[in-house]
Amino acid sequence: MSPLLIGITAFVAVSALVGGVAMAMRDRSSTKVEDRLDFMTGSGQSSYAAKAESSSVLSQPLSDVPGIFESMFGRLGNLNLLFEQADTSMTVTQLCLTSIILGIIGTGAGAALGVHLMLLPLIAILMGGVPLLWLLFRRRRRLKAFAVQLPDALEMLARSLRAGQSLAAGFNAVAQEMAAPIGKEFGRVFEEQNLGISVDESLNALGDRIPNLDLKFFCTAVILQRQTGGDLAEILDKIGRLIRERFQIWGQVQALTGEGRLSGIILLALPVALFLVVYQMNPDYVMVLFTDPLGKKMLAGAVFLQIIGALVIRKIVNIKV
Repeated sequence: MSPLLIGITAFVAVSALVGGVAMAMRDRSSTKVEDRLDFMTGSGQSSYAAKAESSSVLSQPLSDVPGIFESMFGRLGNLNLLFEQADTSMTVTQLCLTSIILGIIGTGAGAALGVHLMLLPLIAILMGGVPLLWLLFRRRRRLKAFAVQLPDALEMLARSLRAGQSLAAGFNAVAQEMAAPIGKEFGRVFEEQNLGISVDESLNALGDRIPNLDLKFFCTAVILQRQTGGDLAEILDKIGRLIRERFQIWGQVQALTGEGRLSGIILLALPVALFLVVYQMNPDYVMVLFTDPLGKKMLAGAVFLQIIGALVIRKIVNIKV
């Protein structure tokens, strides 16, 4: 039996298993509805109230039922937070299934093109990792856009406070006037306050969703001001000015380290590109690295040294500001 047929059979079996587990666990949504009603009416037990303080059921969708992949990878960390930071509707199950499909497609395409059997697992891993790389890229781009928008949002919030509006009205103004992602996040804070969640809990949840140090300063300043008093508008202006000055210094650092970063990219990509060129010209010459025991050791050593070199170059050019 061909490897492609085996891969397709395994994919169909896994899909059927996932569908069966999802159908079996679908009735749990009714329990979540009851928990939400108990929480809103105040008739829930104290144990559930303690659980609601860390993650309120008011901010969780009713259809958020953990599947087989969520339960499997839940021990590795809060993967749902990663999807939330990337602002995508994709779930862990969809990500895993997409990775499996791309891995099977990559293996089949490599086998059809006559790629050596030793390279097929590598192709499957690379193709299967594309969805995760896309998710990390989307998350990084969204967090970077949030950091750029934060000074303008703080200044708008400070002007709203000087105009006599409340803090909640300032969050609503930022949500309506500014684009995503900061408009969406501040709008979520405003909606959570309308649902009865305190400002402190909403800001702490915002800080958990957006791992930004400047945002942590903002949340801490607002929480302390509500407890001790003070001119919050002036504090927000100072934080916004500090963020802008730090962005200016960071731009200068990026300009000075541009040559080092470009050199690192070229040095890391050169061995891989050279391997592909030699493999295209003379496959038997490079396949010794995969068949000969000494060649395998040399290949493992080369990969290890490449990783060490990448870490060293990153340490040199990655200057914290």
